[in-house]
Amino acid sequence: MGNSKLVCYTKLSPYTYGKRNHAIDTISIHCMAGNLSVESCGQMFQTSKSSSNYGIGSDGRIGMYVEEGYASWCTSNRSNDNRAVTIEVANCADGEPWPITEEAYRSLINLLVDICKRNHIPELRWKGDQNLVGQVEKQNMTVHRWFANKSCPGNWLYEHHGQIAKEVNERLEEENMVRYERLRDIKNKEFHDIVEKLMDANILGGDGSDPTGNEDIIDLSHDMVRTLVLEYRGGAFDRKLKAVGMEPAVKD
Repeated sequence: MGNSKLVCYTKLSPYTYGKRNHAIDTISIHCMAGNLSVESCGQMFQTSKSSSNYGIGSDGRIGMYVEEGYASWCTSNRSNDNRAVTIEVANCADGEPWPITEEAYRSLINLLVDICKRNHIPELRWKGDQNLVGQVEKQNMTVHRWFANKSCPGNWLYEHHGQIAKEVNERLEEENMVRYERLRDIKNKEFHDIVEKLMDANILGGDGSDPTGNEDIIDLSHDMVRTLVLEYRGGAFDRKLKAVGMEPAVKD
């Protein structure tokens, strides 16, 4: 779990439910109903008998007030607070629609991507349906107005929830693809390194023919070598690997 490394200011609030009783699977975005800095928001949470996990100022800086492993007092709903990471965002103008700056918006996207990655949330889902609270396979974003007589998060953020989910999901998909490509490159390099070592040790011939007549050489085509290295789980091939101090590429 841990906390976001994007945080640049920390002032922990005494107002929490304590350690979470539910895994993090939900996001709740709030508005500060004012243009508070992360420091001012942190100070407010020392006395206001309320709190959030994170806050974002209009300058885009991110503060932390309750560690992610603890449930904040934020959405007027203990069950939701125990499963949601809560984020307060400063407003650049007073009153509805309670807009936010571009800097705050970009930091919100960055923070949400980070939260989702660390807590293994594959994507954000938003339908704007209060009846789906807790059904995270259908919707895993909630808003304060569903649990209390408040306008929070303000109409600007509320109306942008679909766009926020879209941008976060695009980022998650892009980063997953980058990780996949890196892993693929690593696996390809490992395969070639293993083949070269086996051929140097005279365990494998690589072209399907054995001009030496050496019965100790397993003489296979390139594709067959790949299959053995990646999938073979026992027998003579494993014994030959161990004979030269190598473990099988894949174990049970």
